[in-house]
Amino acid sequence: MTETFVTDSAQKTVRTTCPYCGVGCGVLARPEADGSVTIAGDPDHPANFGRLCSKGAALGETLSLRDRLLHPQIEGQEVRWDEALDFVAERFTAAIRQFGPDSVAIYGSGQLLTEDYYVANKLMKGFVGSANIDTNSRLCMASSVAGHKRAFGSDTVPGNYRDLELADLVVLVGSNLAWCHPVLHQRLMAAKAVRPDMRIVVVDPRRTVSADGADLHLPIRADGDIALFAGLLQHLATRDSGSDYAAAHTLGSQAAILAVRNWDLARVAEATGIAERDLSTFYSWFVGTENVVTVYSQGVNQSATGSDKVNAIINCHLYSGRIGRPGMGPFSVTGQPNAMGGREVGGLANMLAAHMDFTPDAIDRVGRFWGAKRMAQKPGLRAVELFDAMAAGRIKAVWIMGTNPVVSMPDADRVRDALKTCPFVVVSDMTARTDTAELAHVLLPAAPWGEKDGTVTNSERRISRQRPFLAPAGEARPDWWMITEVARRMGFAKAFPYNSPGEIFREHALLSGFENGGKRDFDISGLLAGGYETMDPTQWPVRETPTARLFAGGEFYTPDGKARLLPITPPPPITRVPGRLMLNTGRVRDHWHTMTRTGKTARLSAHFAEPFVEIHPEDARRLGIRKASLVRLARGGREAVVRALVTERQQPGNVFVPMHWTGQFASSGRVDALVAPQIDPVSGQPALKMSTVTVEPWRTALHGFFVATERPRLDMDYWAWAEAAGGVRGEFALKEEPAYWEGWIAERFGDGTDVQRLSVGDRHAGRRSFAGVRNGRLAFALFVSPDPVLVAREWVVGQLEAEKIDGIRILAGRPGADMPDRGPIVCACHGVGRNTIRAAVRGGAESLDAVGAATRAGTNCGACRSEIATLIRTETAMVD
Repeated sequence: MTETFVTDSAQKTVRTTCPYCGVGCGVLARPEADGSVTIAGDPDHPANFGRLCSKGAALGETLSLRDRLLHPQIEGQEVRWDEALDFVAERFTAAIRQFGPDSVAIYGSGQLLTEDYYVANKLMKGFVGSANIDTNSRLCMASSVAGHKRAFGSDTVPGNYRDLELADLVVLVGSNLAWCHPVLHQRLMAAKAVRPDMRIVVVDPRRTVSADGADLHLPIRADGDIALFAGLLQHLATRDSGSDYAAAHTLGSQAAILAVRNWDLARVAEATGIAERDLSTFYSWFVGTENVVTVYSQGVNQSATGSDKVNAIINCHLYSGRIGRPGMGPFSVTGQPNAMGGREVGGLANMLAAHMDFTPDAIDRVGRFWGAKRMAQKPGLRAVELFDAMAAGRIKAVWIMGTNPVVSMPDADRVRDALKTCPFVVVSDMTARTDTAELAHVLLPAAPWGEKDGTVTNSERRISRQRPFLAPAGEARPDWWMITEVARRMGFAKAFPYNSPGEIFREHALLSGFENGGKRDFDISGLLAGGYETMDPTQWPVRETPTARLFAGGEFYTPDGKARLLPITPPPPITRVPGRLMLNTGRVRDHWHTMTRTGKTARLSAHFAEPFVEIHPEDARRLGIRKASLVRLARGGREAVVRALVTERQQPGNVFVPMHWTGQFASSGRVDALVAPQIDPVSGQPALKMSTVTVEPWRTALHGFFVATERPRLDMDYWAWAEAAGGVRGEFALKEEPAYWEGWIAERFGDGTDVQRLSVGDRHAGRRSFAGVRNGRLAFALFVSPDPVLVAREWVVGQLEAEKIDGIRILAGRPGADMPDRGPIVCACHGVGRNTIRAAVRGGAESLDAVGAATRAGTNCGACRSEIATLIRTETAMVD
């Protein structure tokens, strides 16, 4: 049974919001009497209408207290809250007194609630007097912020999710929507099923599962997005597709068109690697379709030219007038649940609260509203700059809230080294052990999702409530409370009177309307008339009523009220370095960020249980890399060792590695350690998708796979572990074979006298299998081989929960013909494996719906439907 702390409202359903991506799905959470929590999608929430992805559906499995940080700690020793808070306030105050306000910093997270963000921003910018507060949202959407502000005069997403369903052409650019925003993708695919004439274009170097559902995939060369949209703007201009809207409501179209005048099809094809005929098809679809939505995400933003990419997209929509009306517009989908909420309160170092900038008028306005005498006068250090300053010794104290920069930042080893040298590091988090928490002088136990209370804003500007349904575990407290208590101890008690998140939200809403009068886009003063506890999901701005879309009438937030087209010229192509491949990083379907939450559930670890690299077969052959072998990637003395996934979905010359694995889950899976700290000069966003690395086989004597009821000692040359039903599972490798296997196993898996040991070996092949049985049940099983281990992994994992085991079959690593083996997991929502789906197809289920009816696979979030479709095609082709 999952150990949780249940509120007095056990068995009462609570409406809340999912803590994962920026879709912002409504969730119904029902604590049960046995300590578990039942999770369902909220059918009344306008973001998801009851749908949940695999991660959202598994939220109830992530609420255990295992690995939770439950008490404040100073230098690893548990202390009282008063002692910890006094210590933090004293150290920050001392640093400010000796070195000035810019010697301290806060690094926050899109996992924070808006109320947390607001109080942290107020403390730093209003009362410490420094804008050195940035957030991991800088890694996510900062280029979108910059592009919006340059074009619209404000950081405004014009439309909403309904526009994807109303559009006749949807263009996904640098967005694997099917895996990164699955619920939104399913809304899109459901609309296409109703209206088959709707077209979907996917622009992505990889053939992702999103591309499988598209009418056209444009396999663009890395960093070719500006050239693609420069060509589109030129195509629009040569066909006189400018609009009356652009003439009346925009400036800069002549300069923008002049910048792209030489970008004809041939030149775009050369720059992007896309065939001219496919470019022509895309351009003609765009020109010939009124209702066009362009959805873009990290593939656009995480670039050294990300801001220009955003404006190149917006240029096309402004010039053609495709903005602000139903079914059209540029649409930025955020990666984190509250990236937009953080932007609303000034969580980025270059912003003030309520979408105000560092202008004299805004600084004065916010300072008067807060009663702040020390208002920051200029932008602070952005994320990469912040850790650079720390490495240089200029940051003397930092407070890191709810994020793991030692894993997620570019050049992550340098970030780790910077934190090691920082005189004072505070980390507030829900998890006791992260790569970043290990470097903290003070650890503060933060209340996680389910225990905290506040608001988040999703990608369509919709504010929703996160409500608690569990009592705080141990001494966990919300972030806003910690910040408020420290602010009071630093002498700012009068400005931080808060006793509840509702009080903070009220002040936030009041500031949004303060001296606004429609001059600023962000205004939620209309929400003050309603109740905080009962607030429904609402799109801002809300002056009198919520606003679904903006800019249809051509009124922008620039000084003259007109939008700006920018003259964007494509940059020179990335210089290819001989012997190196282009590294792309990103997400997988079932994991989230650095796995502090998703790593707790076996179901979400089953699809990909260890870090991997996607590599094209041509590159694999050239480099001597075999399927499922281990691969070493390196740059500048940093390295990662991951499993090879050889696939034609990847372009030659490019590799993809997920960003999720940490030093807690793998020996060498922190891929962002290999990413160069190159940033977009406008937005400060790191270029997490355009570093180059060397790639080579990682030589090893033995590969291994294990399952165990308890996590073993992990000191192998290579290892990666994951939760499994009934215990843990893992992969490992050894440079040398142990001289004495029995002793080696006893040291790592235990040598209890109550364990019966079984083993079998093939001397000629060099393969060995070992098992430990306690009271008739499996305690551990271990398989080693000179090659990647070939065993039925899901079946072996399942034996951890078996009431009775067959030792011979365990050592063989596979069931007999009379026992089912579901195979590698395809559908995480329902735990359906590849073999089960193949059997259903062979039994006559030759459509997605038929497979769903037979196995339930693909019937929840739908993110696995592309993989199921591939299995259907493969199996039916074999029959034919």
